[in-house]
Order: sequence, then structure tokens, then C-alpha cells
Amino acid sequence: MILNRNAIYVLWLREMKRFMRAKSRIVGALAMPLFFLVFLGLGFRKLAIPGISGEVDYISFLVPGIIGMSILFSSTFGGLSVLWDREFGFLKEIMVAPVSRVSIVLGRIAGGATTTLIQAILILGISCIMGFKIASISSIFLALVFMILISITFLGLGLIFASKMRDMQGFSIVMNFVIFPLFFLSGALYPLENFPTWLRYISKLDPLTYGVDGLRASLIGVSSFSITYNLILLLIFSSVMVALGAYFFEKSESV
Repeated sequence: MILNRNAIYVLWLREMKRFMRAKSRIVGALAMPLFFLVFLGLGFRKLAIPGISGEVDYISFLVPGIIGMSILFSSTFGGLSVLWDREFGFLKEIMVAPVSRVSIVLGRIAGGATTTLIQAILILGISCIMGFKIASISSIFLALVFMILISITFLGLGLIFASKMRDMQGFSIVMNFVIFPLFFLSGALYPLENFPTWLRYISKLDPLTYGVDGLRASLIGVSSFSITYNLILLLIFSSVMVALGAYFFEKSESV
């Protein structure tokens, strides 16, 4: 297997140009996370929620979860671009190009990860305006690592489904059915400690659980697991998802 750096770069650049030209896409990607921050964060900021340390207010607890949610939604629906490309014939053109399909997958994932990272940084910046306080400037770099790994994990997941499906509407329905359980099981909105024991075990199968917990550990210094544990588990999940995404994409048909 030979990776073609030019192919990866071209596909990354294409995703970036599409993202920058679609202003409505940027606004739409930020709207729902901001609604959650405003209505949940400000609405419950004075409540004492079981499982949250008294030193951490609800907005501080919520922001890493909302960032994780934004990355989850944007990344999984990145698979739609594969279906659009198949619909309009572009996928067939790149599939017959003299480059490995793994290069094509990596180019798509690189482009998708960059756009979702931009969205996550914008949400973090807006959160700081709303009063969110980051533990330290150096912790931002560790948080960026978790953001990238979350994005790669769910871009791989979206690619798996997109490689097996042909209908864009069906893809959206199926992905919503997958996304919301992943989101609610991750502890993005409430502490994992509040789950029943059996549900807590299920939440440990959710990659987003470790992504959100890692973001909390990085940004506010509070977490259910250690940063190292979160990082290792998320690295494993992202590697598996990318490998499976590349496998199913390679087996898929371009038409």
C-alpha cells in the first residue's frame, strides 16, 4: 500500500474550500451547540447537580460535552459527502484515479477533521465569552488532541455507513438513530456517576465517553477517568474506526 500525499492534500483542500464557501454550513453547525449552551448552561447554572463538584458550575461542566457533541454530529454526517460525490459522479472519477483508496480515505478524514476542529475552536471561544474558564493555556493543546481524535473516530464511523448505503435520506435517518444514543450515553449533559450501574457499563462502550471526559480533564481539571486512560482508549477507537472505514470504502462501489 502506497500513500499518495498529493491525493491526500487535494482532497483535504477540496473539503476546506467547500467548508469556507458554505457560510450557512458554518452557521448551522454552530447554532445547535449554542442553543444548548445558552438554554441549558444559563438555565441550570445555579442548580446543584448530583455528581458535579461544588467547585465546578454547570456551564463549566457542560462546555466540553457540547464541544464533543458538535464534533460528533459534524463528523458522522461527513459521510454525506461520500453519498453526494457518488450521486454526482465525482466519486467514480477519484475511484478510477491511479491512487490507493486508503489515500482517498485519509484525504477525506483529514479534511473533515480540520473543519470540525475549526467549529470546535469557535464554540470554545464563544464559551469563554459566556464565562467559561480554561484551567490553563497549556491545557488547550491537550484538548485539541482529544478534539482531533473524536473527529477521526466518528469520521471513520460515518464513512463505514456511507460506504454501505446509497440513499442520502436513509443515511440521515440511520445516523440520527446512531448519534443520539452515543451522545446521551457519553455523559455530555450529566455526570456518568448518575447513571444506573448497567447503563454505566454500556456507556463505557461509547467512544465519545472518553472524548468528553478527556476534554473535561484537559479544560477544567475534572474527570471520571484519568487523562492517560481516556487518551489510550480514544486512540484505540480512532485507529479501529479508520481501519474499518478504509476497509468498507475499499470494498464499496463508486456507482
